[in-house]
Amino acid sequence: MTQSRPPLRRALADYLDLRRAVGFRLANAGRLLGQFVDYLEHDGIDTITTENALAWATLPAGTSLHWLAIRVSVVRGFAAYLHSLDPCVEVPPAG
Repeated sequence: MTQSRPPLRRALADYLDLRRAVGFRLANAGRLLGQFVDYLEHDGIDTITTENALAWATLPAGTSLHWLAIRVSVVRGFAAYLHSLDPCVEVPPAG
């Protein structure tokens, strides 16, 4: 008997499958989003908020603004997808 994945993990798999089906490779994005979901699951969080997205994106401390922008951008896409399914999900603002 297989164990079902937590909702965020399942949603991530669905999101990556959908994006890859339309031609996106998402190698780095998939890895980063997996790390983001790990971060949320570790803290028992099941809904994306701007606050937890930014907390994760700024790791490790002292990271460059370029790295921060990459991480927030990846989360924004996933959060926008989830927001279309659940309005409680916050999409971090651009910029």
